[in-house]
Amino acid sequence: MLDVDREKASALGVSIADINTTIQAALASEFVDQFIRDGRVKDVYIQGDPDARMQPSDLDKWYVRNSAGGMVPFSAFVSGHWTVGPQSVEIYNGDEAYEILGQPAPGVSSGAAMKEVQKIAAQMPQGVTMQWTGLSYEQVAAGSQTTALYVVSVVFILLCLAALYESWSIPAAVMLVVPLGIIGAVLANLLRGIDNDVYFQIGLLTTMGLAVKNAILIVEFARNFYEQGESLVEAALHAAQERLRPILMTSIAFIFGTFPLAIASGAGAGARVAIGTAVVGGMVTATVLAIFFVPVFFVTVLTFAKVKRRRERQEAEEALAAQQGGNGHA
Repeated sequence: MLDVDREKASALGVSIADINTTIQAALASEFVDQFIRDGRVKDVYIQGDPDARMQPSDLDKWYVRNSAGGMVPFSAFVSGHWTVGPQSVEIYNGDEAYEILGQPAPGVSSGAAMKEVQKIAAQMPQGVTMQWTGLSYEQVAAGSQTTALYVVSVVFILLCLAALYESWSIPAAVMLVVPLGIIGAVLANLLRGIDNDVYFQIGLLTTMGLAVKNAILIVEFARNFYEQGESLVEAALHAAQERLRPILMTSIAFIFGTFPLAIASGAGAGARVAIGTAVVGGMVTATVLAIFFVPVFFVTVLTFAKVKRRRERQEAEEALAAQQGGNGHA
């Protein structure tokens, strides 16, 4: 550790820049020139001899030129002593940093391991912060985009259904079933103590799509029965009865097909368990609850849409009558 007495250096006419340059050239190396050899440009670096830069006392051998042109010995304003320090200093985003590498224990997800690291980092002294790098950074960045991803997925499905049915009421009745699948996936993961990692989010998106598929099966038939002259309630109940067996068959087949993932073990089991648990739990609630709630959603949304259309038609007729009455009076 070199201790520079700035007041003495200033009194002797030595600038801090010259001191730093001399220390750099003496103890490390300093670029001073270039020359051409064999058609290639070579750099020239200077450095002190090994026997003049090994001990703090070697500073007595070095001089620096002051503003008056004289040579001032380093020992006049610099002293040195031994201390403990790192062999190398890493810089991350402009700050001194040290890198910690690790991996989750067997059977532990990366999300759980990262939470433990955050708990340890919270106990560090004040002024010490933590930032993720590499795959951990990518995982955190992907996790922060989850909400936007879900919103985009729901909006995309809604727009596709609206274009397919040329209506907003039918897609709205279908999309109301999405929370029914999410409830089961979240409960299943909470009961098994699985973290909200990227694999759970993949299973959640899959569950949302399957729940919408079951709702479409009921709403499509209910719409056809309603157009054939049945009331909304009769059409909804009729459609639920007609599509009960196909929904149960496809849902049960999918649940049993993904159940091995939920009970997987061995290498890479954490990802399979997270996806399988989310899909199985979500499909159970999406199937059981959808059979009862989708007809309710269909009746509620179409009743609201019918009332709204009736009100708009009535307002239009009143406005037309008022306009015709005004013209007759004129």
